[in-house]
Amino acid sequence: MCGVSALLLADPAQAAVSELLESLGLLQHRGQDAAGIVTCGHKGRLFQCKGNGMVRDVFTPQRLMALGGNMGVAHVRYPTAGTPADSEAQPFYVNSPYGIVMAHNGNLTNDSELRHFLDYDAHRHINTDSDSELLLNIFANNLQKTGKFRINEQDIFSAAQGLYGECRGAYAVAAMLAGFGIIGFRDPHGIRPLVFGRRKSSSGKGYDYMFASESVVLNALDFTDIEDVQAGEVVIVSKTAVTRRRLVEEQRITPCIFEYVYFARPDSTIDGIPVYNARLDMGVKLARKVRQAMAAGMDIDVVIPVPDTSRAAALQLSHELALPYREGFNKNRYVGRTFIMPGQDMRRKNVRRKLNAMPTEFHGRSVLLVDDSIVRGTTSQEIIQMARDVGARNVYFASAAPAIRYPNVYGIDMPSIAELVAAGRSDDDVAAAIGADHVFFQDLDDLVDSCRSFNPRIAAFDTSVFDGTYVTGDVTPEYLHKLEMRRSDAAKQKQPADSEAIGLHNYK
Repeated sequence: MCGVSALLLADPAQAAVSELLESLGLLQHRGQDAAGIVTCGHKGRLFQCKGNGMVRDVFTPQRLMALGGNMGVAHVRYPTAGTPADSEAQPFYVNSPYGIVMAHNGNLTNDSELRHFLDYDAHRHINTDSDSELLLNIFANNLQKTGKFRINEQDIFSAAQGLYGECRGAYAVAAMLAGFGIIGFRDPHGIRPLVFGRRKSSSGKGYDYMFASESVVLNALDFTDIEDVQAGEVVIVSKTAVTRRRLVEEQRITPCIFEYVYFARPDSTIDGIPVYNARLDMGVKLARKVRQAMAAGMDIDVVIPVPDTSRAAALQLSHELALPYREGFNKNRYVGRTFIMPGQDMRRKNVRRKLNAMPTEFHGRSVLLVDDSIVRGTTSQEIIQMARDVGARNVYFASAAPAIRYPNVYGIDMPSIAELVAAGRSDDDVAAAIGADHVFFQDLDDLVDSCRSFNPRIAAFDTSVFDGTYVTGDVTPEYLHKLEMRRSDAAKQKQPADSEAIGLHNYK
């Protein structure tokens, strides 16, 4: 999972870098491993700064001063396997043709096929193992076919049309053509999010335009007329005009439902669905299952969320059940997300560093812990043990999401099937594995309804991690087997800490 943004200011004398930097700060939750900004200045000259680390670490004042120009593209990436390499940090750039910069959120499912094509047919050099670089070079190759000295919007649409026919999987893209403008587009299924908006230029002449992974970025920077880039749609913002066209219309939009469960900020709206409201409704639906257990004799004294993403669901669940809501864990906000950290021992240690239980909220009580999901079970197991260590009498565990039993292939580096605690296990088996007295999982139909109720035009979501149904229709057992080999902890621990090894696990 990653965060992307692109900005074009109407006033050529203004610098885009400060607001691109701010956009990355607002998207930091989508990636804490690497960050990058590429801007475009006078006569199409490009300026770049990118590297490993948090946004605050990568961009020093001195580096920011060197990023001139009134438009640019920015990117944050979240941790994958091993020690990441600077070469994998985005945005990526190709000089030929025209100077193209691209930032990508998602994952291509036919990367092997594309790599072979670019090497043997298109004869384009690929420098990393990132599928984002493949996507960029497919787009560049299609543009190069025009053979024109200067291109126009129709040429860009044609190149994107070709890309839609060649690239499969999930991709939300923010791109820039040197001296021309910025571009945003989403895959035909709309799996990964992308929004754009405009605001009146500070000079009073014309409008500034911006793309971002989440609406919270545009809201914070005072952009208005905020819209989702539609599935299969390309939006081109040049220095003189905004042109948009939906190139693939026969596909139905199927956004990744895990955005609403976990990844997106609660103050964002994605595809017309306010994330916070969807999470509140997840709590309403989950309360029904807990109420049945309480009617059968289960004793619960207090509801405690596992911070931060489960708070809305836990708060609404406690309200529905008329149970006290308490903050029982204090969170260290400077530790990254644990299920995407390499190595079981590292994940376990980081849970303890990340959270601290407050004894007064647990001692002698039967507690219901609420989390957004259960992936490997490492975090859940450690949290439950922490609750018992400070005196909890009984520990029940509720997940706002259904049981995760399948890997994600669309941009979330979830582990191999063998490492998913719910794979091949019943709910009771999962409870035993994580040390809970009982576990509650959300029903998939209820989760879908919690999101779809806010935008009935969305008929379905990508729910592949729960039901194993991959919306692109090209995920074979052979592909999943190769993914297993690359994603398992055992495989990751064997990887040398260099760019070639890291790229194998570079799922945005």
